Amino acid sequence: MTILTFLIPISLILGGLGLAGFVYTLRSRQYDDPEGDSQRILDDQWDDHPKP
Repeated sequence: MTILTFLIPISLILGGLGLAGFVYTLRSRQYDDPEGDSQRILDDQWDDHPKP
């Protein structure tokens, strides 16, 4: 039972670090690509059959 006194705080710290990293990526706008997908779907460069 005494191991839980170590594991619970460690897991909370690691979860907090993961959450902080995720919030950082959201605030630095790494997930914003409003035109990228709409342009890629119409582009022939990424076709399944590349030109020789």
